[in-house]
Amino acid sequence: MGKLTVSALRAVLVVVLAGTVFVQALMVWALATDPEDGSLPLTPLRVITILGMASVQVALVCVWRLVTMVRRGTVFSHAAFRYVDGVIGAIVAAALVWFAVTVINAPGQRDDPGVTVIMGGVGVAILGVALIVLVLRMLLAQAVTRDVEAAQMQAELDEVI
Repeated sequence: MGKLTVSALRAVLVVVLAGTVFVQALMVWALATDPEDGSLPLTPLRVITILGMASVQVALVCVWRLVTMVRRGTVFSHAAFRYVDGVIGAIVAAALVWFAVTVINAPGQRDDPGVTVIMGGVGVAILGVALIVLVLRMLLAQAVTRDVEAAQMQAELDEVI
């Protein structure tokens, strides 16, 4: 990974992290100061927003650590699995948060249930992203295994020579 790519990715991660912290702060402020007007259950939606932003933040931190490992050339190690698992967990948590929003929104959509079906489909798509990252984790596991095997063969070859 080139320095420009790493710098650009880190800049994006910082901007998104700052944005999620800002949204969380606004939601905490709204929980403390803004009463509900009765049209929507705002308190649960605000709490869900705070939790959703936390799942995004976990994923951002894990990606930052993985980028650092890539830059150092240490990503093909068992330590990387912790961060990949963190990303998978954060994506699953985001899907669960989205399903909670769908459930809260569903009673208001009785006349037009298509919106609820679409929101459920978006939740399933989010879970699909988690499955894609899981497949990538399996590829990383294979690469780590091959890297260990290659290191062992190199050590044996060094002994012979």
